[in-house]
Amino acid sequence: MKRGTKILLLADSMATLALGMIGPIYALFVEKIGGDILDAGWAYFAFMISSGVVMFLLSRWEDRFRHKSKLVVLGYSLTSLGCLSYIFVYNQMTLVLTQIILGLSVAVLNPSFDALYSRFVDHKKETSEWGAWESMGYFVTGIAAVVGGYFANSYGFRALFIFMFIVSLFGVAWSIKLLREDRKA
Repeated sequence: MKRGTKILLLADSMATLALGMIGPIYALFVEKIGGDILDAGWAYFAFMISSGVVMFLLSRWEDRFRHKSKLVVLGYSLTSLGCLSYIFVYNQMTLVLTQIILGLSVAVLNPSFDALYSRFVDHKKETSEWGAWESMGYFVTGIAAVVGGYFANSYGFRALFIFMFIVSLFGVAWSIKLLREDRKA
């Protein structure tokens, strides 16, 4: 496995761990800020629509952008900002704004991540290296569910969001190492 592939896997595992902590208890958090199931649905709608629209438009520009690693770093930085934003969520509007930040992070990150991963992957081991990325997502999200539930139960949502932010910063730090790898490739 090439160094660039390993860096992408480590960076993505940190971001996946950070965001995965809120996943299974998201509805409980929405309820805690006075929301209901419909509010959770609108927040998810905001995330998906902002991701989809911006990704569709931005990916056309990203094809011409030379240093995709910079977009990966920006995407993980926006993920960290989204994790941090959860601390300031107190109603449905601030929840939707946080989801839009996270949607933008996905829109910036995913096309460039996929392009870099495709470039770094050893094409003789293409299936197993893509399998490593796919399985990492499941393993890390499973661990994140337990860690997030434990953390929120033991210390509360605010502490969970601070922890998510710190973990996400490790993803940013790992992704910064891509800047050098992108120039080599």
